[in-house]
Amino acid sequence: MTEQTGSEHSPALLTMDDVRAAARRIRPHVVRTPLLPAGWSAPGHPLWLKAENLQPSGAFKLRGATNAILNLSPGTTGVVTHSSGNHGRALAHAARAAGLPATVVVPDNTPPVKIAAIRELSAQVVVVPPGDRERVAEELRARHGFVLVPPFESPAVIAGQGTVGLEIAEDLPEVATVLVPVSGAGLISGIAVALRALLPEVRIIGVEPADAADAAESLRTGHLVRWSPERTARTVADGLRAPSLGELTWAHVRQLVDDIVQVREDEILAAMRVLATQARLVAEPSGAVAAAAYQAHHASFPHGPVVAVVSGGNVEPSLLARVLTERPS
Repeated sequence: MTEQTGSEHSPALLTMDDVRAAARRIRPHVVRTPLLPAGWSAPGHPLWLKAENLQPSGAFKLRGATNAILNLSPGTTGVVTHSSGNHGRALAHAARAAGLPATVVVPDNTPPVKIAAIRELSAQVVVVPPGDRERVAEELRARHGFVLVPPFESPAVIAGQGTVGLEIAEDLPEVATVLVPVSGAGLISGIAVALRALLPEVRIIGVEPADAADAAESLRTGHLVRWSPERTARTVADGLRAPSLGELTWAHVRQLVDDIVQVREDEILAAMRVLATQARLVAEPSGAVAAAAYQAHHASFPHGPVVAVVSGGNVEPSLLARVLTERPS
């Protein structure tokens, strides 16, 4: 069932100044990831890969989490978040560097490799049913006096993610299309702020699994909708199972994003295989959806270079092995 949500009030959008400030703040703590030419480009649409899977935490989330931690008020005693895995790992990484305890609430369908990585960073992990993660995180915040650092509905987090867009604009100013995975839309919101300021003609396209396409439905209908956690849990792309955008990210998507396309489950797994075998990049399913969208939809893109954001590489080893060894259908 699809539920309409949201209000008529539209939050203020972030600015390029916010993104530039985040870039200065996080520069010593994150990797400026490479923009790599792909080896399987279609004529007229050369493909470049923004390899965010090479961040120390294995995903772009380190940018936003680090910016949020560095924006905390003095006297903060700890942080808490809810996450499908990568934001929790990034927040644990940034919090440990700052000497702060972190608690991460994760849904019980989170891949074990992601839970283990969070615990290895000395964070406390609380495992709950998918529909309870936000409520439990808020309860922990109130009980312990922690600061809640949301995975996407936060100006500091969005500004940090926007540094991906800043780097794309600096490294490939002739880019025509940028493909960005969408879950809660913190990444595409930040990227869109940067690209609309620096390269206003670029086409910004979000990518969702067809089995978790709440953002695509929202953009199509003009209203923020929410899918049930049970519905979004169908996709193998565990990092893209957020049931809804937030009010803040929805405002950015509605005003700054050109389109959101969908990819099938088999297309996601095929893109994982191509990234691993031809680009030598390990991508988790969520990190492969932009490359999958290129393969499925490039003929509809404007003529010129295309960037696919490889958003993360924290994949369960057994899944990666299966993807690499199974014969394509």
